[in-house]
Amino acid sequence: MDEQFEAEDAAPAGRITAIEKQKRRQRFDVYLDGALAFSLGPEIIFERGLSVGLELTAPVRREIEAEDQRRSAIADALRILSLQPRSEKDLRDRLKRRGWHRPAVDAAMARMRELGYLNDGAYARLFVEARQSATPRSRRALAFELQQRGIDRETAGDAIEPVSDADAAYEAAQRRLRALRSLDRPTFERRLGNFLAARGFGYGVARATIDRCWRELTEPDVE
Repeated sequence: MDEQFEAEDAAPAGRITAIEKQKRRQRFDVYLDGALAFSLGPEIIFERGLSVGLELTAPVRREIEAEDQRRSAIADALRILSLQPRSEKDLRDRLKRRGWHRPAVDAAMARMRELGYLNDGAYARLFVEARQSATPRSRRALAFELQQRGIDRETAGDAIEPVSDADAAYEAAQRRLRALRSLDRPTFERRLGNFLAARGFGYGVARATIDRCWRELTEPDVE
């Protein structure tokens, strides 16, 4: 049985009959025995000395394709991270959705860690800072969002530790007050309460924030 597999591996996968550059990408289509077999980046073609007439064995072909996958997945990961930081889970999921094989994804993830481009702790802190700057929300809501992005509970907890629900609720409410100024108190409380609840703030924090904002609107001299 082993001899049979060795014979199959030693058998030629085919002879290269053409190598053609793709029109819109820096890649080349490789034809074996007249049929399109796979595409490769130019570096691998050069490094492997691939040319028309060369005969490839099955294991060599698998090795070449695996190396191309690895390099392409690494390049794709760099492109993704150049747009914005990602958690490890987010990046891995994106690479999988783009069709890269698991060994290539694993290699890309390892390379990003080596380069220092993946750090879930730093990512979580940046996420919290950006979120609170744009749309403040509760610690509970932030922790949920981080965990949805693959951040473990301990790392998420460290990232949200500096956040004060009372301060965040007040900051969020301030951005809503202009649209609520002319309302009667019951309507004001209902709408601001719903707004704060949607951002994860509990009843106690929301109640205190609503009362504070109402006092500031109706009694401007009250600090």
